[in-house]
Amino acid sequence: MKFYLSSFKFGKDKDLLAKLAPTNKIAIIPNALDFRDMNSQQTKHSLQNKVLRLSELGFEPEVIDLKSYFGKKDELRKIIEAMKSVFVLGGNVFVLRQAMKLSGLDQIILDQVDNSDFLYAGYSAAGCVLAPSLEPYKAVDDVSQIPYPGQTEVIIEGLGLVDFAFMPHWNSDHPESRRIGAIIEYCKRHHIKYKALPDGEVLIF
Repeated sequence: MKFYLSSFKFGKDKDLLAKLAPTNKIAIIPNALDFRDMNSQQTKHSLQNKVLRLSELGFEPEVIDLKSYFGKKDELRKIIEAMKSVFVLGGNVFVLRQAMKLSGLDQIILDQVDNSDFLYAGYSAAGCVLAPSLEPYKAVDDVSQIPYPGQTEVIIEGLGLVDFAFMPHWNSDHPESRRIGAIIEYCKRHHIKYKALPDGEVLIF
């Protein structure tokens, strides 16, 4: 699997995104934003902006709302494996993790780990959810935000696809930058490996 993890939005290396993708198809996963009204002008504008930017890079983006696939993992798997690329939006990492589990996207992504023709891309929470544990992010994201009916579990276990905690917005002009600094201090005290990226920077591997 190939990874393109940006601190915020697309980052300065966005032209490399299309080169990393195996096809021009890409699934936009917006569910880290489910903690707020998805019909609000702010959310609609944010999503439309990502669709436009990906289109400008040569992609044929399709928004895949994981809520439509809760309990339908096999159906979702066919779509994701056919598109071969995902772009996961930032937001609340705990909400994103819940949506991944309820839809089965977590297992679908994990099953692609040895597939060199699959791209996992996104920003902020998209990178955070890959860590072994989401414990450090309690200082940034509200764990009490559980927007899905019947879902009460707060999932602390990350996907474990990387061995570090992804720290976006570090030393940046972003509302969460100061709290990220506090989380980094937490990681240092608890000997948790981390990678900190200022906004604009991208981690590609």
